Amino acid sequence: MKIAIIGSNGQLGSDIFEVLNESYSDKVVGLTHNDIDVSELDSVNSVLKEIKPKIIINTAAFHNVPLCEKEMDKAFAVNSGGAENLAKISNELKAVLFHFSTDYVFDGEKKKPYIEKDKPNPLNIYAKSKLEGENRIKKIAEKYYILRVAGLYGKYPSRVKGYNFVGLMLKLAKERDEIRVVDDERTTPTYTREIAEQLSLMIKKEPPFGIYHATAEGECSWYEFAKAIFEISGIKTNLKKAAPGEFATEVKRPKYSVLENFNLKKAEINIFKHWKDELRDYLGSSNL
Repeated sequence: MKIAIIGSNGQLGSDIFEVLNESYSDKVVGLTHNDIDVSELDSVNSVLKEIKPKIIINTAAFHNVPLCEKEMDKAFAVNSGGAENLAKISNELKAVLFHFSTDYVFDGEKKKPYIEKDKPNPLNIYAKSKLEGENRIKKIAEKYYILRVAGLYGKYPSRVKGYNFVGLMLKLAKERDEIRVVDDERTTPTYTREIAEQLSLMIKKEPPFGIYHATAEGECSWYEFAKAIFEISGIKTNLKKAAPGEFATEVKRPKYSVLENFNLKKAEINIFKHWKDELRDYLGSSNL
């Protein structure tokens, strides 16, 4: 059983590659953007038909949120068209498609954790393109899992930002006398290694196909996340709450995008810990 991981050099894809390689070793094939372009059907067909995977894992996305507003065509080509192309090839190969989506498909108006059956209402181009990708997979793919994730951080850097939020806070603590972080956006920070472990279990247990929320337990604001990073690291710093609108951008983002892993719990395979426990695991390891 071959497994193809698309985006295997990204923040999430790198951890998935490591975790699955521990269980499936030489059966795992990592693919980067240099190997495959999900927005091009010819590229998808030629690469995957040669590998003939039984499981296709897609972590590739155009996820620079501000840039998506300016490059709308590219956002939809990668995040929607790419999802459609992978759905088509997964059917041809009779493969299971694992596709990653985002908490941003919701508008944040619910003010309590979203479950999988809640109606999405994306606020920006990135989120709209990701939701369209979900819809195309649901319409086309015969065997699929859509995993919505949020607040990612891991030992590998983000290919877009360079630093994840944890790394950025630790960097700023060395450089600044004062750090200001927003307190009016709530999410669930999630360690990418935990997502990889959860995906590995899903491969083994084969729960019903469909959409799954896959985030750590609990919730916090970005300010509370930063505070926990410094407390667990034993770093004393002058951390302040940013004033409302202090870091305002033109891109609309949900103020509340906490997800509840309802379907994972229903299938009795949810392994996620509280976000603070995951953060302790991350900071206590040799990731930094």
